[in-house]
This record gives sequence, structure tokens and C-alpha cells, in this order.
Amino acid sequence: MPPERGASIPHRRETDVSARKLLIVDVAALGWDLATRSTALGGGEGVAFHPIETVFPALTCTVQASFRTEALPCFHGVVANGFYGRHLRRAFFWEQSARLVYGRRIWEPLRGRGRRVGLLFWQQSLGESVDLVLSPRPIHKHHGGMIQDCYSQPPDLYDALSKRVGRRFNLFQYWGPTAGRGSSEWIAAATAALLRDRDRAPDLLFTYLPHLDYDLQRHGPDSPPAADAAATVGRLLAGLRAAAAETGYDWMIFGDYAMAPVTRPPVFPNRILRDAGLFRVRSVRGRAYPDFFASRAFALADHEVALVYTDDAASARAAADALARAGHVQVLDREGQRHAGVDDPANADLLLVAEEGSWCAYPWWTDDREAPDYATHVDIHNKPGYDPCELFFGFPPPRIATDAARLRGTHGRAGPGRRTAWATSLPIDREPVHITDLAKAVQDVMEDDA
Repeated sequence: MPPERGASIPHRRETDVSARKLLIVDVAALGWDLATRSTALGGGEGVAFHPIETVFPALTCTVQASFRTEALPCFHGVVANGFYGRHLRRAFFWEQSARLVYGRRIWEPLRGRGRRVGLLFWQQSLGESVDLVLSPRPIHKHHGGMIQDCYSQPPDLYDALSKRVGRRFNLFQYWGPTAGRGSSEWIAAATAALLRDRDRAPDLLFTYLPHLDYDLQRHGPDSPPAADAAATVGRLLAGLRAAAAETGYDWMIFGDYAMAPVTRPPVFPNRILRDAGLFRVRSVRGRAYPDFFASRAFALADHEVALVYTDDAASARAAADALARAGHVQVLDREGQRHAGVDDPANADLLLVAEEGSWCAYPWWTDDREAPDYATHVDIHNKPGYDPCELFFGFPPPRIATDAARLRGTHGRAGPGRRTAWATSLPIDREPVHITDLAKAVQDVMEDDA
């Protein structure tokens, strides 16, 4: 079909017509253990998954940044899904600017030869050096409420794909108590539609299926709902492989992290720091809001890890002592972070890793009457930490739950017991060991085929 009016489509060289094209699918929480248990993940076609080591911390933004730069967090600078702006004394979570990811992208040689790249629903993709971008970008209204929308480049891409899919993307299926398979179904349908659009389809396309993560966190990786969610992933992957075969694309599937069952209570590092006099709050109408200007230490909690930012060396020592005495976490100082491959000059002074079966929760209060107003709402940008309770309804709905004990699955740790799964139709001669090796293999194959 001809390009739609207003579309910005770079000229495709004739020499690119027969060149290799590749679809890369990041499946959230596709762990190796899950892949070995669920035959449905292969879509009934016997897809051969292989194990691979992932990045530490094994978090969405961190892994995706490592894949597209073929580098560890100490080089690209994304050590979690959020960060603390020391100069602003403010926590940031789920920020989407591509400038947060430092380093050379694996697709740069490809684009240098005039070929095209697209990113669908990858984190921190806004302003990225690619030809096509689609990412959720709602408008939060001044007096409450939200206008659902997605950001796209070219600007008409979202409208065009929504028309192909038959509906707009529903952000309430992407996160929150009603999040579920509808998000992955829409993204998979939009991805297949883009592959079939001869005028828009890029040579290298990255996409993302998120919904498996939700039920693994809600119910645990070994639960019947997790098996059902995995079966849905298998169906969607089969459809994407079929669309790739129809349009002349190779495909690659990989999991970013593996989910582990929650068997212990969570750790509350900010409660510990508050009790030690290091984390301060200001009381506003009886609610305890963080006072980052007066605090000497703060823990940005993110699944099984937490980044602890302090004012100075004395504060760092005091925070490390208080957290170590409380137990149930491993406390890594700068030297420990260097050994783990996550140290960066702008990074946290301490990195906490929860014990197996536990995780790090962000609250600093114990009395619910002190809870900030956003505690009972889905508010991923204002909360200074990741809150998995947003996956559950509280009472009365639409409030969200505040009982951290409801969580059944978590992630963030890496190592042999947390390997993820991958599969591909690409001719890779040497089996990759680490997820950055997988990214390097993508770059090599695409370059060799030039």
C-alpha cells in the first residue's frame, strides 16, 4: 500500500531488498526454568529455547539498555528502573528519554548503511536514534485523570497501527490492577501489522511482550495463572514467527529476567534508615512525605535490589551499618558494586540485594494513617520506588492495595539460578553465554549480511 499522507519514510535503497531483516522480541520474565516447564511457550512447534545469563540487576530498563548497547550497566549507566537526581534531590522512575542510556547502539552500523530500525514499547526509547518509535505516553490532567495516548515517530505511526489492530492501546492493560494479556495482544498485533506494511517496515525491529510478568508477580512463577500466561505468550510468539516468515524476517526471542517465588516478607530499607535518623520526612496533614533535602540517606527500592544514596562518607557508613544490622539484605559498597559490574560515578553509594525469596519495598511508614496520598493509587512517576502493590486492587476499588505480603513473585538477582531463555532463527555459530553476547551476535550477523 502507498505511504499515508504525512508519513516520513526514508528512501529504501534497492540493494536492501534482499538483505537480512530481523525481528527481536523481548518477553518480560521469560526465565529458563519457566521455558523448560512450559511446552506451550514454543507455540506447539518445538521452538528450541536455550539458557543465557542476564544482566545484574535483572530489571527491565537495565537489561534493555545492556542489549542495545552490548554493555554492562557500569558503562551505559542504567542500573535500575529509576534513579536519584542528587542535584535536584528528587527520585525519578520510569523516565523515557533515550539520553539516559550512554553508549554506542548495536544498530549504528546498520543505520549507517541506510537501513532502518524500529523500537516498539522498549523503555527509554523517546528521542532514540532510530527511524520508528512507539511508546506509551499518556497526558496526566491537572485536576486528576489521564488521557490515554502513545508517542510515535513518525507522528502518524500510532494512528496507522491502531487502525490496523482495530483499537487504540489500553494503558490500563499495560500496568495496574487490570493489567494483563490485552497489552501483549495489542503489541503483537501492531508488530505483525508493521512487518506486513512494506512501506513502513524497518530492517531491524525490536518489540516487547509484557504481560507474563504480571501474573508471575501476582501469583508466583509456579502457579496455574503463570502457566496460562505462558501459554498466551506461546500463542503470540507463534503469530509473530508466522508474520516474520511471511514477510521475510528472521526472528529472535529473549527473556530479560527470571522471576523467583516470594517466600519471605519484604525488606523495608527506608524504615530502617528512618529509624536510624538518616531518612527524614515532613508531615503534611498527618501524612509523612519524604524530605530529601534534610535526609542523609535514601533507598530507591526496585524489586530485589535497592540503591542507597547518601550525603557523604559518614552517612554511607552509618547507613551500611544500620542496614547490615537489620539483616535480610546484602550490602554492597562501591567496591562491591564494581565487582558486580554496576558501579558508575553517578550511581548509588550502596546497593542492597534482598535475600533469596524476599524483595525490597519502598514504604518508610508503618502506620497507614501516615501513608502519602499516592500510596493507594497507581502513580509510577511520583512514588520514589517501585510498588508491585499496584498490581492489586485495594478497598474500596479503584484504590490499590498496600499490603506488600500479597506479592508472590519478584526479580532483580542474576546468576546461574536466574538464567533467562532465548531462541532464534539466525545462523549463530557460537552459542552466547551472556545476554550482551546475544546482542553482539545480532550485530555481527546483520553486519556480515550487508
